[in-house]
Amino acid sequence: MADPGAVARARSAAGKHANRLLHHPLLRVVCRRLVLSIPLLFIVSFLSFLLVSLTPGDAARRILGLNGTQEQYAKLRQALGLDQPIYEQYWHWLKGAVHGDLGASLFSGESVTHAISTRLPVTLSLVIGALIVMLVVGVTVGVYSAVRGGLIGRLLDAVTLAGFAVPGFWVATILISLFAVRVQWFPATGYVPLTQSVSEWLQALVLPILALALGGLAAIAKQTREAMLDVLASEHIRMARANGIPPKSIVSVYALKNSGIRILTILGLQAVALLGGTVLIENVFALPGLGSLLVNASLTHDLPMVQGVVVFFAVIIVLINLIIDLAYAWLDPRVRTQ
Repeated sequence: MADPGAVARARSAAGKHANRLLHHPLLRVVCRRLVLSIPLLFIVSFLSFLLVSLTPGDAARRILGLNGTQEQYAKLRQALGLDQPIYEQYWHWLKGAVHGDLGASLFSGESVTHAISTRLPVTLSLVIGALIVMLVVGVTVGVYSAVRGGLIGRLLDAVTLAGFAVPGFWVATILISLFAVRVQWFPATGYVPLTQSVSEWLQALVLPILALALGGLAAIAKQTREAMLDVLASEHIRMARANGIPPKSIVSVYALKNSGIRILTILGLQAVALLGGTVLIENVFALPGLGSLLVNASLTHDLPMVQGVVVFFAVIIVLINLIIDLAYAWLDPRVRTQ
């Protein structure tokens, strides 16, 4: 028979542990950001629904073509619910979205959720791959140029300016011309799923990732260099050098960590920008991702599909910002109390 006192102490300890978890600073950060994201998602969904509804074009005419009669157009619009006022259409969509139903394509009848889930791996592969390239190469170049300075720093400024100025589609075209057409190292278009072939999956993504990451890589390198220069010129770094701490430790432990907030800020901005960049890059390289899905749905005025992709992009942006906020709180404890 269990000791009643031991059971009571165990329950008390479990209660205290649960209470500590509920009042953990990082959990408060998560809850606060999630609560603030609810009205944001509502506003984004309503504005996107309104703007797509007001754009020129008619899904019924796209489906029936130019040979349909006015009666056929009217019947199809009624069957699709396009004859209802915009606010009623949005309300019906919102009720379904709250229950996880984003509707179906007006053309193919495919579930919007299914279309997004099948194309999501392509877009995530692009975004994550570009982020890795931007972070690894950008931070490495930025730190090296801050420590070495001189010609490398000036060269980085020039490359950064070029990265900002050169359009992504032009970079994609040059990469295709050089590495897909001339030397034929990588395919010019198309996508191979990871489950089918790892090597072909990597080959299909190399050029799109490079085209997507170039501008952000330059921005991260420049911001890292400037942040490192500011930290390396600070008083506590001079004290660390005076105390005989090795230069490598000063750069990696002190300077780079203190530059983390600034690097995370630009990384978060670039991650959001990458989502917009995928719309262009996926169409240039004929990749079946969310970006190409959004463009095709916009051209055909497929309102449920456009609405679903836009809202899903908004959810991804909210998650990116949440991850950045958690990283802030981990690097700087003062953020947890805000």
